[in-house]
Amino acid sequence: MPSFDILLLPGDGIGPEVMQEVKSVLGWLQGQGVATFNTEQDLIGGSCYDQHKVSVTEGTVDKARKADAVLFGAVGGPKWDKVPYEQRPEAGLLRLRKDLDLFANLRPAICYPALAEASSLRREHVEGLDIMILRELTGGTYFGEPKEIVTLENGEKRAVDTTVYTTHEIERIARVAFDLARKRGNKVHSAEKRNVMKTGVLWHEVVSALHAKEAKDVELHHILADACAMQLVRNPKQFDVIVCDNLFG
Repeated sequence: MPSFDILLLPGDGIGPEVMQEVKSVLGWLQGQGVATFNTEQDLIGGSCYDQHKVSVTEGTVDKARKADAVLFGAVGGPKWDKVPYEQRPEAGLLRLRKDLDLFANLRPAICYPALAEASSLRREHVEGLDIMILRELTGGTYFGEPKEIVTLENGEKRAVDTTVYTTHEIERIARVAFDLARKRGNKVHSAEKRNVMKTGVLWHEVVSALHAKEAKDVELHHILADACAMQLVRNPKQFDVIVCDNLFG
């Protein structure tokens, strides 16, 4: 029977409650002879800040690197709203994403028949819905530099966030999108804001070039991010895989 080392990071809020059920599932799978799961639990987010005054410790990051998988709950909450920006609970999650190079965030949106009536959209628009939203997770506005708040000579403050993407970062997330589409409905929508953002222009160019070179068998559509949001409400079933940057995802 195979054996896996699993790092459990419950975090804050509903995270610990969810992680208890994760433990139950792992125990059941192990009892069925699927695999042996060697689990270790550690702190991240606000719970880590309360004990160590940082949102994630170097020891936890090292454990995450060595583990076969990391199962994560949630971070943050009103309790830590006044924590210094660099130590905020969410910073621990961003650190793991960057250090482990977790660049592809798969966000499935599935509506099962029993839940169709619970949607704010009409039943016929959501029943049977199966969309995969693919979010680039280690670049863009979340990680671009400079990122700062400065005081100007006139006393006003100015905040700066920077959106940065390279050809490599866009290519690898687009490649994942095309590979996913081949296993699903064979259609990709690439969402960006090329009409106002230079990163959107590059995103459009790189995705188009990769499609022409490696994925002509996949149907590709380009759509502006705000138009994509509107169409998700108006006619969500037209989508299969949607690939977008860190901010829009």
